[in-house]
Amino acid sequence: MRSPSLAALLALPLLAACGSTLPDALAPQPVPQPPAPVPVAAPAPPPAPKLDRVPRLEWNRIAVELALPVFWVADGNKNGAIEADEVSGVWGVAPAETWVAGGALTPRFHAAYEAIAAVKEKGHDATGLDDAEKKRRAAVAAELSQGRPSLVRSDFRAGTQEDKAVVEHVLAAATIVDRLFARQIGSFGLDRDIPAGDTVSRAMFFRNHGPWCEAPKTDGDPSCGALASKPKKVSGLYPASLQADPKFCEALEKRKDSKALFDQFSVVVEKGKDLEAVPYHVAFKDDMSAVAVELDTAANAITSPGEGAFKAYLGAAAQAFRDGKWNPADEAWAKMSVANSKWFLRIAPDEVYFEPCSRKAGFHVSFARINQDSIAWQKKLDPVKGEMETALAKLAGKPYKARQVTFHLPDFIDVVVNAGDGRSALGATIGQSLPNWGPVANEGRGRTVAMTNLYTDEDSKISFDEQTSSLFCAGTMKSLSFDPQSAVMTTVLHEAAHNLGPAHEYRVNGKVDGETFGGPLASMLEELKAQTSAMYFTDWLVTKSLIDKPAADRAHARDMAWAFGHVSQGVYTAGGKPKPYSQLASIQVGSFLAAGAMAWKASEPAANGKDTGCFEIVADKMPAAIVDLEKQVLAIKARGDKKAAIALRKKFVDDDGAWKDERKIIQDRWLRSPKSSFVYGIDR
Repeated sequence: MRSPSLAALLALPLLAACGSTLPDALAPQPVPQPPAPVPVAAPAPPPAPKLDRVPRLEWNRIAVELALPVFWVADGNKNGAIEADEVSGVWGVAPAETWVAGGALTPRFHAAYEAIAAVKEKGHDATGLDDAEKKRRAAVAAELSQGRPSLVRSDFRAGTQEDKAVVEHVLAAATIVDRLFARQIGSFGLDRDIPAGDTVSRAMFFRNHGPWCEAPKTDGDPSCGALASKPKKVSGLYPASLQADPKFCEALEKRKDSKALFDQFSVVVEKGKDLEAVPYHVAFKDDMSAVAVELDTAANAITSPGEGAFKAYLGAAAQAFRDGKWNPADEAWAKMSVANSKWFLRIAPDEVYFEPCSRKAGFHVSFARINQDSIAWQKKLDPVKGEMETALAKLAGKPYKARQVTFHLPDFIDVVVNAGDGRSALGATIGQSLPNWGPVANEGRGRTVAMTNLYTDEDSKISFDEQTSSLFCAGTMKSLSFDPQSAVMTTVLHEAAHNLGPAHEYRVNGKVDGETFGGPLASMLEELKAQTSAMYFTDWLVTKSLIDKPAADRAHARDMAWAFGHVSQGVYTAGGKPKPYSQLASIQVGSFLAAGAMAWKASEPAANGKDTGCFEIVADKMPAAIVDLEKQVLAIKARGDKKAAIALRKKFVDDDGAWKDERKIIQDRWLRSPKSSFVYGIDR
């Protein structure tokens, strides 16, 4: 059989199209197809590594030592591993990083984790360091370890564009205020000498506002310092040559021009062979102008009609940073309240405790959101403010006379960030009454605040339980509560008391308290008055049926825990500067022990069941002991009795006294647990 010709093959499709039938052999055959592939699932990505090699508290400690701006907030699911929803960035120590993106931890985070894990496993790299440098860095690490990082977190991600702009520019201003405060304390620019890889020293320098160690166990350690050169601490507010004399403050007080030189808003400088005071806005012009720009920009971002008072304060504060006239800014600030703004901001030079003479005002920032819970306390205390003033006047005695008081009771605020003098290395101020000078202060129109979101985190509770149970007897421990409301009540009353009785601006023989007692002693006495008044008013509120006796007992126990914490820090710095809160706490505890309102039970086990010897609060004797101390302190301030003030301090602070051994026990046990060192997480 012959094969079909080419012509025949070409014709086949046409014939088929015409309906002709072809032999099966010549019919078109289907093109063979490969078999359909069997469906196979795409390979699963490898599981993310479980980041569980470092426990949370240790992880946060090492992150600080590496100057990493990151914090492990909580182990929410209790699996021992850090996960994306448990991470927060922190403000200040280093530029912000992106730790989480799209709900997942970023490569930058994983690199940071590996660095933290390496330090846990091997310690910090000491290659090439000599023994002296190794010793210094170990001392710096010991300084840092006395603070337990505690996060204060704020979330603005769902906020308006106006909110975000305000936050952005206030935070920028806060960074500059940190720099201004460094200029005041004499540490500005010293960090340039920290080697690039020495993260431990860099972290300590930021936390402490300078290279000097100040935690109780390392304050005074000659090996401890963020700089190998160990520079002497020299205030930036007075000439260095003047500070060579350890009693230079007393020498300045004796000068005829002491009032001008001690102006709180000025720097003392040498002018030829003499001295003069230069206003802050002149001495620190560039930084103060930069703060003003940020505040004006924040003000311009506000268009909400309900934030007119806040906008006005931002503008007035900006102007004060330019011209040094703080009274108009104080007036604008005093007009803000829980009723007309959701924001709280104080940005100004205010407190004086930081500097050698306790006369010059330190720059600080407290930026927060208003917490409306304060309204309940204001409603409770507003009607009895006049009675509170009358009660203190009666206890103070002549020549003090009760006056008309018009101060605002504390607003509650949730802190976003503290900066400058407001950002402590260890612990934090939880209440303030400001301003300290000028018409707003003198006329009782200042603002008082209680910072209600500090010491409320789980890490702070761990430390509190460890510390208090090691010192209190079991019976007293039962009346002690970590409930922040106990501390809030004392804070409210403490800050209210700054506006009652003989305060900073009260004059005896024409002199205010700083001139009568000298700066450091005056500061301590005013804080002792406020804290003892808070305890007095706690019992006073029971008589007014505004709180019950168990609430008062809980508050007193919490107040004594607060006092133990300050006693543990020591009553003087390594350089000999008095610590006002520690000294007032020492006076309170010593006085109550002497009065029998507290007792040391040497053979009784502490509440933790581990330590022998404990303190017991004798509840039925405490109110009378508080009244006795209150009378002493108020009378000293009312009469301007410096001799009696020195005697009181000598008895319970400077002399060994009857409670020297107990004070040492407080220090040893309390310092086993690190103190809260607050860091700020701001999501935006």
